[in-house]
Amino acid sequence: MTRKLILNLHRSMTDMGLVLLLVGTLFLCTASCQDTPDKGFALITTGGSSANEDTAEEAVVEDDLDLEDQQVFQPTHEWQVVRPGQAVPPGLHIRLNLQTGVNEAKLQDTEPAVKKGAKKETKLHLDPSLYTPQELKEALSKIKEDAAAESPEEKRRKEKFKQEFRPIEELKQEFERLHMNIESDFQIMERLLQILNSSTSTLDEKSSALYDLEYYVHQVDNAQDLLPLGGLQLVINGLNSTEPLLKERSAFVLGAALSSNPKVQIKAMEGGALQKLLVILATSQPLPVKKKALFAMSSLLRQFPYAQQHFLRLGGLDVLKGLCRDKETQTLSVRVVTLLYDLIVEKKIVLEAANGSELEKEKIQQYSQVDFIGAVLEHGWCTLIPGLLSVPEHDHREKVLKIIKLLLPTCGDSFKTDKQLGTTLSILLKEYQDLWTEEQQEGEKDGYFKEIFSTVSGIMEGLR
Repeated sequence: MTRKLILNLHRSMTDMGLVLLLVGTLFLCTASCQDTPDKGFALITTGGSSANEDTAEEAVVEDDLDLEDQQVFQPTHEWQVVRPGQAVPPGLHIRLNLQTGVNEAKLQDTEPAVKKGAKKETKLHLDPSLYTPQELKEALSKIKEDAAAESPEEKRRKEKFKQEFRPIEELKQEFERLHMNIESDFQIMERLLQILNSSTSTLDEKSSALYDLEYYVHQVDNAQDLLPLGGLQLVINGLNSTEPLLKERSAFVLGAALSSNPKVQIKAMEGGALQKLLVILATSQPLPVKKKALFAMSSLLRQFPYAQQHFLRLGGLDVLKGLCRDKETQTLSVRVVTLLYDLIVEKKIVLEAANGSELEKEKIQQYSQVDFIGAVLEHGWCTLIPGLLSVPEHDHREKVLKIIKLLLPTCGDSFKTDKQLGTTLSILLKEYQDLWTEEQQEGEKDGYFKEIFSTVSGIMEGLR
């Protein structure tokens, strides 16, 4: 009897102790979970719980715990069982069910009650790692609702945008069409030459083709592409046209193609370009035609001693002299003098810069057969050039003065006996001295007029 009483008393005390232990554990768990939002910790159950267990193990994890690697507890406003191994987000109510012996959790009842029929506003946590599937669904649903309920202002903005900008597919199609229609320079020149060579092309069509062709042959490679296309000879033949406009534009295209292009210069000489240009300059032609022909001949002669030799043999200096004397073409006299000056200086530079190489020896041999100084003296240029100083333009005077100074060793005797030249030089010396003084007063020590004054002064010094 006594033993049975002792056993019952012991069992009662054991049950009472267990109850007290469980109540204490629940108190500690609830307090700890309520502190977690501030501390950034979450509670993770590590195993099954029952009324017979003496202790509950508590674990804390840092904010950077990767919840995607674990099974996350999905809370609601109703108590749910937290299964072993589930990660519990912070800020939940957590309790130990004394009847079942398992942990349970739910959302805190901190949000105000929503009236029936009222629209609930979706709220998301700032930390993306804490989004729940339910929250993501609600957010997506809200985005669709907002898109469906587009404001009139937004509709007007989108409509205006569509009007100002073309769809990308339409642009792609347009680019494809443009790409298909793009022509290379070679193809364009080939098409232009076909127009020139066609007997059915009108005067306007041929003139426009030459105008466009001149633009392309400025480029060295394009000019050389004229050769395999047969275009160079076609343009040279255009110099014989009975139409002044075609003759003028053919000369313009030829001059552009010849400029600084030895390969084209050689082919032009072989094609008879020099003879045709001299005929145009020596016969009665409209001034624009002669102007373009002089341009083409200048491009052919520069840096090409072989052409220069033939130019002198064909009486080229006499043809240029006629341009300076003819009243209708006197406006070309400065261009003629400039060409003559450049050709004389060109030979001088080549001879002075010779370095003994095989190429330089070949150049010297070719230039040695070109005697512009002797030809100038022979064809009476010493008496012609001083008269060109009557032009009023400073730029034109400067070019004439330069060639007079250059020819002093050759034409010195002729210049000294020319009284008109002495008078003209005295007048120019005074004029450019005054202009130079004005430049100095304006702060220009080495101005344009100082250079001209120095040239006039040098000529007068050479004639004494």
